[in-house]
Amino acid sequence: MRIGIVVDSACDLPQDFLQKNNIVVLPITVRIGDAVLADHRDEEATLGFLHAHVAERGHEAETTPFTVNQIRDLFLGQLVIDYDHVFCMTITKTRSPIHENAMQASFAILNDYKPVRQAAGFNSPFALRVIDTQNLFAAQGVTAVEAVRMRDAGANVQQIREKLELLASNTHGYMIPRDLYYLRARARTKGDRSVGLLSAALGSALDIKPVLYGHAGNTEPVAKIKGFENAVEQLFRFTGHRVMGGLMTPTVCLSYGGELAEMRALPGYQRLRDICENNKVDVFESVMSLTGMVNVGKGAVVVGFAATPQPFKAV
Repeated sequence: MRIGIVVDSACDLPQDFLQKNNIVVLPITVRIGDAVLADHRDEEATLGFLHAHVAERGHEAETTPFTVNQIRDLFLGQLVIDYDHVFCMTITKTRSPIHENAMQASFAILNDYKPVRQAAGFNSPFALRVIDTQNLFAAQGVTAVEAVRMRDAGANVQQIREKLELLASNTHGYMIPRDLYYLRARARTKGDRSVGLLSAALGSALDIKPVLYGHAGNTEPVAKIKGFENAVEQLFRFTGHRVMGGLMTPTVCLSYGGELAEMRALPGYQRLRDICENNKVDVFESVMSLTGMVNVGKGAVVVGFAATPQPFKAV
């Protein structure tokens, strides 16, 4: 059976990994003033747009995901011919309409695919599964990597579906933002009052950085640590301890809101890479999606992995 994998462009995975494994990306279009870019996970284009626009006016950006009709047209024009079963994994439905759009499109796709497949010489049925990853950014990548791994190992559709749904509910994402003022400005633009002016001002004045945690569709601060580099080092140490304690899948995903050389120079990064290598855990690192950067600002660090729940603890 030919199994296809679809993600949206908020899913932070390396561009070459997406291309090598034929992962289809549902682009999210970003508009800042008169500048428009459809985010297809092109790291060079993302960095160019970042340097030109995000620093100054990124908090004003409008983001537009693929509509129901655009998703339907993509499947009927390509995917129902190229594949027999497709797993479509989306950013958490609590933060974006992409999941709902994909669910609505799936009904039309399953109603309309037969003549398209028959015209291409396929008389067998087509099926698709839309999965809410229940997370954001680098943490979304965990399920996509496992889908590729299981597909390559010859797992069947039911085995893949059960594992992806298990991972989605056990994936943990952590983010350290650099600029709380940016987060506050972005939140105001979107009508989200979760980052108040007072907390942003105090955090910036005292150089206190929150550790933001994503799990099961929820996002919340779980710690406050003085200094960005210190906070990142604590996060990398915590991740290393989770790796040594055993993950549900041998995958750690990292993303950074800028040039990856900057992330690789942060304290604790090389130690985490060494721990992952010693424990046979693959690390996937990528430039954060443009969608992610306009929402959380430049220079943010995100870590994602799947494991049994354990409270964040600075170590």
